[in-house]
Amino acid sequence: MRPKRKTAPGREKVYIYGKHALMEALSNTPKVIRKVFLANDLKDADLRALLEKNKIPVAALAAGKGKELVGRDTAHQGVIAIMDPAALLVSFDTFLATLDVKQNPAIAVLGEVQDPHNVGAIIRSAAAFGLSGVLIPEHNQAGITGTVVKTSAGMAFRIPLVSIGNVNHALGVLKEKGFWTYGLAMKGSQPLGTDTFNAPIAFVIGNEGAGIREKTLAACDVTLSIPMHPRTESLNAAVSAAVVFYEWSKKHPEAL
Repeated sequence: MRPKRKTAPGREKVYIYGKHALMEALSNTPKVIRKVFLANDLKDADLRALLEKNKIPVAALAAGKGKELVGRDTAHQGVIAIMDPAALLVSFDTFLATLDVKQNPAIAVLGEVQDPHNVGAIIRSAAAFGLSGVLIPEHNQAGITGTVVKTSAGMAFRIPLVSIGNVNHALGVLKEKGFWTYGLAMKGSQPLGTDTFNAPIAFVIGNEGAGIREKTLAACDVTLSIPMHPRTESLNAAVSAAVVFYEWSKKHPEAL
C-alpha cells in the first residue's frame, strides 16, 4: 500500500504535459493534479472520464498555445496540467513506517543529482527493477519538475518519492533500521556482481560531475564500482543506477 502523501502550505506550480503522464497521475495519485488545460480538438474519452471522476478543473487550451508554459520545443500533445509537487512527496518518517525491512527492500538515495533527466530516469529504473522508493534531498538537488515526470514515463506517480532534509542524516537513520548503504563510485572498492545483497539496501547515487560528497561516501558501508572496458572512464549517473538496480533485482526476483 502506498504511504499517505504529505501536503505543504506553500504550493509550487509545476507543469506536466502529454497524455501518458497525465493518465498515470490520474490513475495513481490524482490529488497531485490541480488543473488541466486540454486542446479543444482532443478526442480522448478515457482521459476526460478520469478528469470528471476526480473532479479536476479543466480549461480550454487554445490552438498554438501552451509553449509558453512548458517550453517551445516540448510536444505537449494538447495536454498540460498544473501539478503540486509537494503532494507527490512523502515524508521520510511516513515512508519508513510503511516499509517492511524483513523483506530486504532496496531504495535509491539521490545525492545532489542536478539533471532532471537523470532524476526522472533513475525514478523510472527504480520502479522497473522493484525498488521500494527514491529518497530526494531538499537542497542542491533537482526537484520534481515536468521534465522529471516526463522522463520517468509516469513512474513518478507509481513509486514512493521521499523527501529528506539531509543525505547523511537519512543514511544514519537507515543504518539504525538495519540497512546497508552502498555508494556508487567510479573507484569503488567492491565490484558490482560480488555481493549477495541479502540485507536491506540503500544505493546512493551522486552528482553527475563531482560524484558523492566525501563525507557521504565515508558514511557508506560499501563503495560500489561497475566493471567496464578500460576505453570507458565512467557511465552516466542514471545509467549506472540502472545497471546496479538490475543487478540487485537478479538477487531479488520476488521484487519484480
